Amino acid sequence: MKVTVVGAGAVGASCAEYIAMKDFASEVVLLDIKEGYAEGKAMDLMQTASLNGFDTKITGSTNDYSKTAGSDITVITSGIPRKPGMTREELIGINAGIVKTVATSLLEHSPNTIIIVVSNPMDTMTYLVHKTTDIPKNRIIGMGGALDSARFKYRLAEALEAPISDVDGMVIGGHSDKGMVPLIGHATRNSVKVSEFLSDDKLDYVVQETKVGGATLTKLLGTSAWYAPGAAVSGLVQAIACDQKKMFPCSTYLEGEYGLNDICIGVPVLLGKNGIEKVVEIELSDAEKAKMQESAEGVSKTNGLLQL
Repeated sequence: MKVTVVGAGAVGASCAEYIAMKDFASEVVLLDIKEGYAEGKAMDLMQTASLNGFDTKITGSTNDYSKTAGSDITVITSGIPRKPGMTREELIGINAGIVKTVATSLLEHSPNTIIIVVSNPMDTMTYLVHKTTDIPKNRIIGMGGALDSARFKYRLAEALEAPISDVDGMVIGGHSDKGMVPLIGHATRNSVKVSEFLSDDKLDYVVQETKVGGATLTKLLGTSAWYAPGAAVSGLVQAIACDQKKMFPCSTYLEGEYGLNDICIGVPVLLGKNGIEKVVEIELSDAEKAKMQESAEGVSKTNGLLQL
């Protein structure tokens, strides 16, 4: 199993680290345009192998896509990260060109690869890969919902004062501060609805803090977060590589599901060896349907800024 991660910055390096530490891949290739950067990150990570107990080989390359040949799964983290005060949508001009070039270059050397898109604005970048390549939709996956759901569960556990292993919850919709739809009505603590434990005010607080989770970290760190995004990617990669049939909310191209068409947006999917093996349609309340529709309108507006 060969995995390529394009972009050796904080998010890309975290992806490579978590994938290697889970020890299911034979090789992880890090690629970056900055001379020597990916090579240095790869060497540093390989020097943790004996300490962290993994045998995955990590190699780095400066913009040489031939080194990525034969990759089963590829991850695109390339692009500029958010700065404090920036929205994900403001990154579209620069990142669209980068993502298009990266996707095309990857497919030249790995025509059967499954692509996971991390670059922001993530739903629109996933849509861009759909519109500029000819690979089937099940092999193009946007990461956002997996990360947003992890942040949702963190906030739920915090509010409940519970172990996070007790908590389950999911975020669908667009990967943006305004577009996320945390499914508070479906969230549970050991199968008991969280509304049994938390007041309406507390539930609303959890939802709002989830939606601005990325912006909160950007303000604190001065740039985008990297640990949780890296862990989210590694979870998706492992589900595909190990054919787990595991359910994650991911950005995928919809053709009628949830009443939406010609859009990539976060919905629950089953991930296995073929990438997205099934879109799972869950019953939404009228309020959730309205929020999902509003989210889709926002994503479509951002998609309209693309130069396809």
